[in-house]
Amino acid sequence: MYGARLQENLPRVRDAVVAAAARAGRDPEAVRLVAVTKAHPLAAIEAALAAGLRDLGENRVEELEDKRAKVPDGEHTWHMIGHVQSRKGARVVAVADLVHSVDSVKLARRLSAAALDLNRDVRVLVQLNTSGESAKSGFSPAEGIEAVHEVAGLGGITVEGLMTMAPFVAEERELRDAFSGLRDALGAARKLVPDMGAELSMGMTNDFGIAIEEGSTMIRLGTALFGKRPT
Repeated sequence: MYGARLQENLPRVRDAVVAAAARAGRDPEAVRLVAVTKAHPLAAIEAALAAGLRDLGENRVEELEDKRAKVPDGEHTWHMIGHVQSRKGARVVAVADLVHSVDSVKLARRLSAAALDLNRDVRVLVQLNTSGESAKSGFSPAEGIEAVHEVAGLGGITVEGLMTMAPFVAEERELRDAFSGLRDALGAARKLVPDMGAELSMGMTNDFGIAIEEGSTMIRLGTALFGKRPT
């Protein structure tokens, strides 16, 4: 089932990525596709890997732990894209290759402590709330630059870039403002922290074309690839 879905959906997604990159004068190879397998069974991951997808995203720590334990290690990357409670920081460090959702200094400190305890480095993105929605996590753009500086100074942490979530239902202008706001914040942050990465994780199924036009280097797609999640 999942293999057939990807056979149908993945070429459409890749064509859309190429088209969006062309509109922006960008190289489509500069955009990584994170296949969001949250709530889908192991078969979805197996199909994704068979289709050549190498970036896998999960929203819940428990689900990431379970799936990673069942999938043999290989040339793929596990992304933690959902909100992480500080008390689960050590668990995330143990299973996630990249944490997209560092939305507080408290969480960053927990990740740092766990990384140092495990004698490893944890790669993270700092989450900014560029839409201004109260329901969304993340630093405000005004406080985000200093937050990046503080997070980057913690031991065991490498800041690879920034992440945001745009409003789910919004006019194109609102989406562009949310995405361009993150791009601008990255430029400002890299002036303060020159050795941080330049990743921009932004864009999901309903808005990834606009996100690419505004500079996204990582799009997080679930429904566009696998269809609606099982209920």
